Amino acid sequence: MVWMFSASFKPLGEVMRTPPTWIPLQPTVNNYKEVFRQVPFAKYYLNSVIVAIIVIGSVLITSSLAAYVFAKFEFPGKQIWFFLILSSLMVPFQVRMIPLYRISVSMGITDTLFGVSFPWLVDAFGIFLMRQFIITIPTELIEVARIDGASEPLIFWRIILPNCKQALSALAIFTFAWNWEEFLWPLIASNSNASRTIPIGLQSFAEQYGSNVHWQMAGAVVAIVPLLLVFMLLQKQFVEGITMTGLKG
Repeated sequence: MVWMFSASFKPLGEVMRTPPTWIPLQPTVNNYKEVFRQVPFAKYYLNSVIVAIIVIGSVLITSSLAAYVFAKFEFPGKQIWFFLILSSLMVPFQVRMIPLYRISVSMGITDTLFGVSFPWLVDAFGIFLMRQFIITIPTELIEVARIDGASEPLIFWRIILPNCKQALSALAIFTFAWNWEEFLWPLIASNSNASRTIPIGLQSFAEQYGSNVHWQMAGAVVAIVPLLLVFMLLQKQFVEGITMTGLKG
């Protein structure tokens, strides 16, 4: 990663130099200018941000709602349904890819940002993560609210969500990281620059300018900067969220 960052500020001749240099002898930002000039990187960036917002918002809502039901309600087949949800984590995406694509085509959402977001709107891992956290919330708080006449939506909004901030933060970071670097589905679902994301843009850029290693390094740096910033700025919230859910690596 250090060499990649260094090479992104070097002219091509210096990148190919032997032995390599870690610090650019002739630093330049022209590589970054060329990346945005040769391909619509700004459009790819915007698409990736929009897709990330759609997916994160949907995952946080659906995961917290489903987790609340599985953590604090009793109903027939509860454990079986939860087991089936967890079992879906063991199904490779390649197995689901063709059915998902056919559904997308039938819905007319291919080559759209919603279509690129479609497979990730509900996340089994997110449901599991949030359930682990919501279980720790005292049931007495919910019962008292019900006695006071609070409706279930109000309990969810005023009691459950405020007590899940750490877990929601961790899930949002997880989801952003997975979604930002996702390659296979956007490659299938996007047919034009209108819906292509950063990973697809990088691949297209590498195909067109494979010999320009210095440009590729600049493009790679541009692609990973959001991930680095998220983890650097939100590392504390991420660690706290994972710790409080009881997950251990």
